[in-house]
Amino acid sequence: MSDVSQGPGWWQASDGKWYPPEQAPGYQAPVPGPEAVASFPLTGAGTPGMSQYGPLADWGQRAIGYLIDWGIVIAFFIVGFIITLVISAVSSTLGGLIGLLFYVVYICLFLYFGFLVGAKGRSPGMALTGLTCVSEETGQVIGGGMGIVRTFAHILDTLICYVGWLFPLWDPKRQTIADKVIKTIVLTDQPKAAFGPDIFKP
Repeated sequence: MSDVSQGPGWWQASDGKWYPPEQAPGYQAPVPGPEAVASFPLTGAGTPGMSQYGPLADWGQRAIGYLIDWGIVIAFFIVGFIITLVISAVSSTLGGLIGLLFYVVYICLFLYFGFLVGAKGRSPGMALTGLTCVSEETGQVIGGGMGIVRTFAHILDTLICYVGWLFPLWDPKRQTIADKVIKTIVLTDQPKAAFGPDIFKP
């Protein structure tokens, strides 16, 4: 309300005051056209298999990513096993030390894969299959340190007879127990990487 008109569409009532267009009798708000509707973000939150950051990876897609990671570790294990056997033929003590060293390296390799998930959102297997792990609250990667914590949190998935690993089969957010603890989700339809050194880099 004003004593003078404030612009086009303002109208003067019987009390002598000027009112904005939206207060005029019979005023109807304009209906946004298709262009205006398209400008609003389509979050998809609440839709099965969707999050506000994109489509969620299903159990099968996540399993393939894990299998690729395991395959890389097993290949490394085979190489280490052969080297240990060869050295053990010369010296059992040295062979035992080399075997222990490789065992430590296996554990560090898994932790490094967890670091990669936190640092850039994907392990080598996830990069090859087009998956990305992000925070369900921010949509951003969780950081290398939290990625390692998430790897340890997978112990919870294993402790209950591996049932935690199956949670994505029925969970609305397709999360494992570790995902729920760390508050992460795994997205699919992300850019796929080619196999090479880059998938092992932070």
